[in-house]
Amino acid sequence: MTTTLAATADPPHIGHPRPRRSSSLARRGAVVVLLAATAALYLWGLSASGWANAFYAAAAQAGGVSWKAWFFGSSDAANSITVDKTPAALWVTGLSVRFFGLSSWSILVPQALEGVATVGLLYASVRRTAGTAAGLLAGATLALTPVAVLMFRFNNPDALLTLLLVAAAYGTLRAVESGRTRWLVLAGALIGLGFLTKMLQAFLVVPAFAAAWLLAAPVTVGRRVRDLALATAALVMAGGWWVLVVELWPADSRPFIGGSQTNSVLELVFGYNGFGRLTGNEVGSVGGGAGGRTGGWGETGLTRLFDAELGGQASWLLPAAVVLLVVLLWSTRRAPRTDRLRAATVVWGGWLLVTAAVFSLMAGIFHPYYLVALAPAIAALVGIGAVTLWRRRAAVAPRVILAVLVALTAGWAFVLLGRSPQWQPWLAPAVLVAGVVGVAGLLVVHRLPYGPAAVVAVVAVVASFAGTSGFALATAAVPHTGAIPSAGPQRSGFPLSGLRLPGLHGVGGKNGADRPARPGPRQPGIGAGQARWGLLSGGFGGFATLLDSPAISPDVDALLEHDAADYTWVAAAVGSNSAAGYQLATGSPVMAVGGFNGTDPSPTLERFQQLVADGQVHWFVGGAGPDDTASGGSDEAIRIATWVASNFTPVTVDGRTLYDLTKPVAP
Repeated sequence: MTTTLAATADPPHIGHPRPRRSSSLARRGAVVVLLAATAALYLWGLSASGWANAFYAAAAQAGGVSWKAWFFGSSDAANSITVDKTPAALWVTGLSVRFFGLSSWSILVPQALEGVATVGLLYASVRRTAGTAAGLLAGATLALTPVAVLMFRFNNPDALLTLLLVAAAYGTLRAVESGRTRWLVLAGALIGLGFLTKMLQAFLVVPAFAAAWLLAAPVTVGRRVRDLALATAALVMAGGWWVLVVELWPADSRPFIGGSQTNSVLELVFGYNGFGRLTGNEVGSVGGGAGGRTGGWGETGLTRLFDAELGGQASWLLPAAVVLLVVLLWSTRRAPRTDRLRAATVVWGGWLLVTAAVFSLMAGIFHPYYLVALAPAIAALVGIGAVTLWRRRAAVAPRVILAVLVALTAGWAFVLLGRSPQWQPWLAPAVLVAGVVGVAGLLVVHRLPYGPAAVVAVVAVVASFAGTSGFALATAAVPHTGAIPSAGPQRSGFPLSGLRLPGLHGVGGKNGADRPARPGPRQPGIGAGQARWGLLSGGFGGFATLLDSPAISPDVDALLEHDAADYTWVAAAVGSNSAAGYQLATGSPVMAVGGFNGTDPSPTLERFQQLVADGQVHWFVGGAGPDDTASGGSDEAIRIATWVASNFTPVTVDGRTLYDLTKPVAP
């Protein structure tokens, strides 16, 4: 196995004759086709999703107006509160809005371009290890992963995070190849920028990258340790400078740090968006449950990534990637310490195993789109491993392994497609038939001339990629909005509009925002925070409004925009998504009372009363949000909504209840 599987196309160090290179023109043409096709897939009908995630779109709008809001990642240009993430992704979209104006395209095109760049960088990384064919296969695999199509057409931070981590992998592999310090330091800095994009998730790749450098760098042990320390310093500086500035900035002259309970970015990093995601104990979180194998964010365990909700996102080639990881490690077990193929396997395999383990076992907030973080590692292992085996197909072991992989991938695709029986019902049996033909052909491919062998390869690729490609195209064809998008022909997980939870009754009207709801009995699978919803007069809009933004009628828009220039905030609303809908409609700052979940202590009741007395807030929209004080979340939003409902007269316009804060109820 060692001598038959370790050879690759380009690296000359493994001890086998270098295969003939394709012409430079053909290679460049293939790369252009790959990137152009990726761009077409990611840009096709992009504006159909509108604002996509209005929570981040509103923050980009604020950043396009106010440099202070841009720097802090504020939800509104008047800087009442930040989003509950570090702001690097918003720096990109905020600049796009500033340069090109606010539109669906200016928000979403940067994500698509980040996706094209990610595919290109993955191609370049894999090509240096295993040649052009492997790079093209890896790039295509990533481009056609359904959750990648979803995220590179959506404005969550995951698109930029994935790009930065792939760029860091490229830098690590260049460092291992050349032994140059600057490449490793660059990789560390890129991971630091990843931290400024989505905090601690960026660090999941660090063990793999550090292991590859310490194992395979062509320098002395002392140099390896020293350079790793320098890369760590670069990571800390690139990711820590913003945190330091925010912590040192006077709290009364900056926005409240959304997602925290103490106005601290360190609490946000290590609590709500940090270790709380692992344990499930997230202060101020709404929905889900505090830990447990069957918490409100889904059942944890090693099979989690393959379940009905998550399987179609990124697992199509995951079993094959795991098998190829084992094969590549085994085949290079006796290779020299500096072997590049083994180093690349450690980089991508470590990335896959650590990230998959964390996602499988974390008990806190977890959404299907998180799985985009697995896509580059899966794609790289598939590209490197499959092409390496194909080149050594004259031997028995590579042929058998290839046949097993095609059977495994086609069989799993058949299962996944069977979970959506109403969508393209012909595809599942077609994949199965192609898989059988591909397996049979691979077992005898060594006896075939070039032409028939190429046909076998095409059939095997079709059998392996038809399912994921179909889901990828279906994902691009479906508009996606709200806070929890999901890839595939049918959006799964929490519905993004018109949601009805078993624990709530009576939420109705336009977007569920009109009538108050009364809590019903707690139902299995519904988290404590979800079961304790209580709406005051006017109604907050229920869980649907928490996760999605309301549509604003022209009459409501006109009412809010009248005299808007006379106020710091044209309105206030409980929850960031509710506020975002009104802010995007009016173009004026809308205060998100309580932050994303409505459970942040921003502003306090006393502070809000002072702002109203000073004439800085004109309207209050709706009523209260979730009563989730049992999770440690603040009840300031409920206190504010109660005070407003008791002291100001409601006005109903097109089914929306608003309170004019300049006209208190007569004593």
